[in-house]
Amino acid sequence: MTESEKERARAFRPGPRLTEDELLLRAAVEQLEELPSVVVRGESWRVFRIMGEFVEGFDELTRLGPAVTVFGSARTSPDDHIYGKCVETARLLGEAGFSIITGGGPGMMQAANQGAHEAGVRSVGLNIELPFEQDLNPYADLKIHFRYFFVRKTMFVKYAQAFVIFPGGFGTLDELFESLTLIQTGKIRNFPVVLFGSDYWVGLLEWLRNTVQAEGKISPEDLDLIKVTDSPQEAADHIVKRFTEDLKARAEANSVADLGSKLLRK
Repeated sequence: MTESEKERARAFRPGPRLTEDELLLRAAVEQLEELPSVVVRGESWRVFRIMGEFVEGFDELTRLGPAVTVFGSARTSPDDHIYGKCVETARLLGEAGFSIITGGGPGMMQAANQGAHEAGVRSVGLNIELPFEQDLNPYADLKIHFRYFFVRKTMFVKYAQAFVIFPGGFGTLDELFESLTLIQTGKIRNFPVVLFGSDYWVGLLEWLRNTVQAEGKISPEDLDLIKVTDSPQEAADHIVKRFTEDLKARAEANSVADLGSKLLRK
């Protein structure tokens, strides 16, 4: 790399360091203007780093068993009443046999991992590389670090039988709408999506009903994908009920398939 190329690379950097997500998502034109020979080689090889993150996630989580992913704000203080509700919800789910998956950070993520810890089930923290350091909370006992948001988000969905979503910001909303989109479009099976905290979510739900649905952008049944509650027990009971019904339906479907196979072999 020439000195002029190094200078141009330094000038581009907006902060102390670029995350792997930033490097991946930078516009190709911008990259080629800076360091054409280096960028062309590096872009292709980046695929292997992404593959490595998927492999690590799959290896670590495949044997996890039934699990619930919990989302919510990293900015929630432990003395906030909703923090205790999250601990209780995760504990009840753990006592029902579910491991708990979170983003591994502070706030609601820590609360959920704490509840899992109290229930004695696996407490998973999927940490993400950020421009600023985010330490894993002390209640996560299975810890995986990711560079790429989209790889981490795949793990949240792939290994969960339900989502519980506590009050949060952009990241929480991102996970909410991605899960609803995947269910609505049939990309994943219809699993429970629980919004905890009716006062917090009421404005969003009214907008979805009175504007988005009213204008025909979604169907009335799309809103049935969401369960709203203020009760940890109700949240846990709803997820256990749906999970049990799903197990029963799959068992019946397998029985019918087995019977069909036997009849075809005759």
